[in-house]
Amino acid sequence: MKVLAISSSPRKGGNSDVLCDRFLKGAEEAGYQTAKIRLAEKNISPCNACCNCQPCCGGKKDHTCVQEDDMAEILQQLVEAEVIVLATPVYFYCMDARMKTMIDRCYARYREMTGKKLYFIVTAADPQHEAAQEALAGLRGFLRCLPDAEECGVIYGTGAWDIGDIYRHPALEEAYRMGKEA
Repeated sequence: MKVLAISSSPRKGGNSDVLCDRFLKGAEEAGYQTAKIRLAEKNISPCNACCNCQPCCGGKKDHTCVQEDDMAEILQQLVEAEVIVLATPVYFYCMDARMKTMIDRCYARYREMTGKKLYFIVTAADPQHEAAQEALAGLRGFLRCLPDAEECGVIYGTGAWDIGDIYRHPALEEAYRMGKEA
């Protein structure tokens, strides 16, 4: 099984990034093929809503985007993966901008992302799980657009403010366990 984790943390080794790595460690130990994309290391422009990627709107039949950036590579990996992990820090009670930009750019090929199992990782300074609800609503909105997609778990790294706080958090073990069980 192919497991693809997408980390939108701007900080390598940030709290959501660490949870992403722990999930992948569990998945690797379970024998799954894993890959990770750090959106902070990618050049992704926002969607122009030009519809050139949609044949139904007079666009390209091959669903390619007119923008030349790293999104084509990411889309291919999303289509090929069976399990997708979306990890985002929560900023002002929403997913971060990198994750939202990546999701919007999935418009070109989202219909090809069928039967995916999705896991969500959210980290926030606020210790209450409710602090992540708006971010989760956005992630779940994406899931609802994918044909036959299934939400398989949420890992809450709430109450993690400073880099490294997550190492003392129960979410660290939960991410590992969910990765093994993916």
